[in-house]
Amino acid sequence: MAESTTKPMRWVSALSQRPSLEAAIKEVVELAQDHLRASPDLGLVFISSAFASDYSRLMPLLQEQLCLPTLIGCGAGGVVGMNSRHQAQEIEGEPALSLMLAHLPDVKVHPFHLSADDLPDLDSPPDQWVDLIGVKPEDQPQFIVLVDPYFGQINDFLQGLDYAYPGSVKVGGLASTGVMGGTTGVFCGSRLYSEEIVGLALHGNIVIETIVAQGCRPIGYPYRVTQGERNIVLEVETQAEDADLEMASSGVSVRLSPLEALQDLVQDLNEEDRQLAQNSLFVGVVRDEFKQKLEPGDFLIRNLIGVDPRAGAIAIGDRVRPGQRIQFHLRDSRTSAEDLELLMERYQRQASSFPEEMTNAAALMFSCLGRGEGLYGEPNFDSELFRRYLNIPLSGFFCNGEIGPVGNGTFLHGYTSVFGICRQRKN
Repeated sequence: MAESTTKPMRWVSALSQRPSLEAAIKEVVELAQDHLRASPDLGLVFISSAFASDYSRLMPLLQEQLCLPTLIGCGAGGVVGMNSRHQAQEIEGEPALSLMLAHLPDVKVHPFHLSADDLPDLDSPPDQWVDLIGVKPEDQPQFIVLVDPYFGQINDFLQGLDYAYPGSVKVGGLASTGVMGGTTGVFCGSRLYSEEIVGLALHGNIVIETIVAQGCRPIGYPYRVTQGERNIVLEVETQAEDADLEMASSGVSVRLSPLEALQDLVQDLNEEDRQLAQNSLFVGVVRDEFKQKLEPGDFLIRNLIGVDPRAGAIAIGDRVRPGQRIQFHLRDSRTSAEDLELLMERYQRQASSFPEEMTNAAALMFSCLGRGEGLYGEPNFDSELFRRYLNIPLSGFFCNGEIGPVGNGTFLHGYTSVFGICRQRKN
């Protein structure tokens, strides 16, 4: 039997907390090169907003030492990387620099940067999006995208990318700043860009698989939207046998206002959840209309923006249409931890069927600024939990919004940790 001629990819992640940009660059480059022991084809860099005044100097200084064919990155309120003891670390609100290098012998790396003016109209044919990116859909590209938060059409971009590349995975996040605000930016090649998207289309012997931990748990039962316009839910329907409503006999569908449904639900909650519902209540939109048994990952979690007591309507942070199913959700630190652990267990079982491909894998972590130590009360929670299940290099940052798939679409999330696991294709 002939031996496989596939060359292994290699990934390394390095983190520095040196307060000087030059010293931080020197440290991450030395650490990364020592462990990579191969010529890097790609670099991803995430830099703390504590270095915001030095953003324009970052890429030229890095390229002086690395001379990479492709290098992208962004600024952030917090960064994630592997320290010198090979431990994953999340640095929030302090100077830090995270660098991931990859040796990708059987992968083509196609970088791009776009402004909002570059985007085709949403009713344009998919060919215009393909021409914009420069990679054919049949190449099955995998996308990593980093977005300046002042880029005004991120949802249009994701919708267009899904339209042109329906079978491709897209992960990433919006650049961020610290609690005091300040400069944002994304990087590509040797330049700093504002109000733009930078990204990678990777194709060849590479797959990106995702874990999208939205950190919520459902309460009550699903409702079907019977009336809605734009982002307003005007009326919902449930089965009386599910709702157990006194007003109807078993088996009869019941229509009521979303506010009535919510009031009935809150009355049945315990005191702890009732308190939580006052400020941590969300709406999950079911992505697969035909799936009966719903699980974590089947919902796209959206903010509950407001309530109209007169009409009994609710407004959510997404468009709704009649026929969709929705369910109210709660979020807290315990739920976020349990959600991520459940998804990690599920992925670990899946990955056990291709252990060889995981040997040279790595992961990118795109986590909301609302998670981290502020949510859990301790540092490094999500990254350490991830590494307990997958002991592979990890790099990333804390985002103003996280990009990842739910169902068959790609969405901009909040309060979420998205992990993009990069590995070779299964032989």
